[in-house]
Amino acid sequence: MLALIRKEINTFFASAIGYLVIAIFLLINGLFLWVFRGPYNILNSGFADLSPFFQLAPWILLFLVPATTMRSFAEERKSGTLELLLTSSLKKREIVLGKFLGNFILIGIALLPSILYFITLYQLGNPVGNIDAASVFGSYIALFLLSASYTAIGIFSSSITQNQIIAFLIAALLSFLFYLGWNSLAEFDPSGVSGLFFEQLGMQFHYERISRGVIDTRDVVYFLLVLIVFLVMTAITLQKKTIVQKMKSIALSCIIGVIVVAIGNTYYKRFDLTHDQRFTLSEATKKLVRDIEVPIAIDVLLEGDFPSEFRRLQTETKQLLEEFNALNPKVKYIFIDPLKEEEIREETLQQLQQHGLTPMQVTVKESGKTETETVVPWAIVNYQDKSVRIPLVKHTIGASTEERVSNSIQQLEYAFADGLTKLLRSNKQKIALLKGNGQLHGLKIADFVRNLQKHYHLNSFPLDSANGNPLKTLEDLQNFDLIINTKPTQTFSENEKYVLDQYLMHGGKAIWMVEPVDMEIDSLLTPSGSALATIRDLQLNDLLFSYGVRINPVLVNDLISSPLVLASGEGNNTQFNTFPWFYNPLAKTKSEHPVIKNIEAVQFEFANQIDTLKNDIKKTILLQSSEKTKLEGVPKQISLDIIQKKPDLTSYNQGKQNLAVLLEGSFKSNYKNRVKPVKNEAHKDHGAPSKMIVIADGDIAKNYVRKNRPMELGYDPILNLQYGNKEFLMNAVNYLMDDSGLISVRSKKINIPFLEIEKVVRQKSTWQAINIIMPLLCLVLFGVAFIFLRKRKYKKPL
Repeated sequence: MLALIRKEINTFFASAIGYLVIAIFLLINGLFLWVFRGPYNILNSGFADLSPFFQLAPWILLFLVPATTMRSFAEERKSGTLELLLTSSLKKREIVLGKFLGNFILIGIALLPSILYFITLYQLGNPVGNIDAASVFGSYIALFLLSASYTAIGIFSSSITQNQIIAFLIAALLSFLFYLGWNSLAEFDPSGVSGLFFEQLGMQFHYERISRGVIDTRDVVYFLLVLIVFLVMTAITLQKKTIVQKMKSIALSCIIGVIVVAIGNTYYKRFDLTHDQRFTLSEATKKLVRDIEVPIAIDVLLEGDFPSEFRRLQTETKQLLEEFNALNPKVKYIFIDPLKEEEIREETLQQLQQHGLTPMQVTVKESGKTETETVVPWAIVNYQDKSVRIPLVKHTIGASTEERVSNSIQQLEYAFADGLTKLLRSNKQKIALLKGNGQLHGLKIADFVRNLQKHYHLNSFPLDSANGNPLKTLEDLQNFDLIINTKPTQTFSENEKYVLDQYLMHGGKAIWMVEPVDMEIDSLLTPSGSALATIRDLQLNDLLFSYGVRINPVLVNDLISSPLVLASGEGNNTQFNTFPWFYNPLAKTKSEHPVIKNIEAVQFEFANQIDTLKNDIKKTILLQSSEKTKLEGVPKQISLDIIQKKPDLTSYNQGKQNLAVLLEGSFKSNYKNRVKPVKNEAHKDHGAPSKMIVIADGDIAKNYVRKNRPMELGYDPILNLQYGNKEFLMNAVNYLMDDSGLISVRSKKINIPFLEIEKVVRQKSTWQAINIIMPLLCLVLFGVAFIFLRKRKYKKPL
């Protein structure tokens, strides 16, 4: 059999046609991947990713493999040597296997120069070497499995005719039908069982799954089965049997193949080879998707010709939804271009705006050129008669293109899982907004309330009722899963504090937005332009102290802050001017905690500082000021005049200050070993495991109000900036209320391998020449060496 393999290779490279076929393959690959503009151009994509090669290769192999295999048996039949081969000492299966391996090795030789593509991206990565080698290895496995299947089909096609051209055409047609033909049939019933059945019969479905770097044994079994069935059919064709006998044998082999596939689909294993395990869904997401019993349709408005950053977002979104569909076929998705019709483009944009699907004007640099495109990065999840909008892009102030893409992709799984949760889970948890102590209410926190109501049952709760009937108040409060205390301004009585304490001891959760300093920005917008900041004694210090934190009555003055906007003039002559205002810290962190990962800077207003105390409670700092901070004690006179003065930078030397802290554990009661204000037989000195978040500012939940209408929380309409207040608070609530662990998906880190654009622009021509000329040069050198060795072997001795 080894002699037959060598014969196949020698015969192929003994003619100029063999070199011409491989040269054309390498040239087409090189031009599409490195020169021609389009979806396959790697340098223009901006990413150190070989996926364009693995997307292009199947189409080129549709012609390369048939051109390689067409002569295998057809030429033997035509020249009359097939009978000699069949009557040799080799068994028919050895003949077929020898022909197959010989041609498969030829395809492997043709693919070998593509290693140069990997080396190129390794050098152009940012930083150098930033490419997922394990994922590339998995993609090569997919490519070789596909090549082996094409080769088996080509060998079979060559065995049924003596004409090489006919063998080429039959092989190309069968390969095309198996790669894409079944998908065409699936389109007649895209959401039904038959559509899924036909789709899984096609090679493209299985190839694309493995080429992402995920080895699924179902896909491997499929390719091996296609390979074996066609090799068996080839062996049957070579046997001296009647046509009826051959058809029976072929039918039997196909039936056995179907049984093997059924078994393989029942017992399977997946191996995610990607470095960041991007295709391994969290257990919480898997459970959510598996529990879907009614079909869900997802419309993704991300189809079209995009800049490279959004092509990557489109690809990542599609791959995530493919994972959902593979886990549960009831999850269906389609990509739509809402701006496809140029005639109604403006009307479409207006309708999208009205439905809250805000388009984006995106300007990116691609190959040294600046491009501007309108993108609608949204998905709509439809379930029965309900739907939910999912933003696919995170807006980040001052972020680079790379950061924007990276941040958006990091949150894709959580964004879709969160959207599915909103639609599927009807048993909403309960949240109590405390009132009775001067908390924020009404229009001031309307957007925060509106967003909470989308996910939870929300009610106001009169905590001051504890002054009349504390046990009844405690009993009522325990019906809620979470309490939110938004900027109380009035003192808490002992009865109220006791009710809060025992609510927490019984496993309740809380968000405290508390300010021990009385100072409002509105107090400065008076003719005097100044106000006195004083201590606001809420009588909560002992309560929070027993839980492990202390909010100090000092103001955080931070150089990294949001500006103060002041109006001048009247009527149409009104102008808005911005001034540095260091009492509005902008808190941002690089922490990987799910509450704060990848959120925009959070705007505070006259924030205070939090100390953490040593006890058994786990403490996580969620938000801090910048390093350039100083603390100011109260009472203190604050005046707008300071905006005209240059700050003393040397005084901002007190480092980062804690502004928001997460506490987790079993809390100790503030009333342990103390006289209780209420006689309670169910009193607890130590609580069940629980969580709370303490924030040293209540204005963090306050939205702008214009024309008596609340604006989006965190949005500054004058500066047109979106701060991270809403996302932070919603993440905080979701984290405290999440029993499934879904919020932890936000901590998942996905590495996006970018190219170093400056290096690409500077060295583009060099790498283009290397990737086109070098493979051809290698082929020439191989040919010269092959011919030289062949001549020396068969040279007659003198």
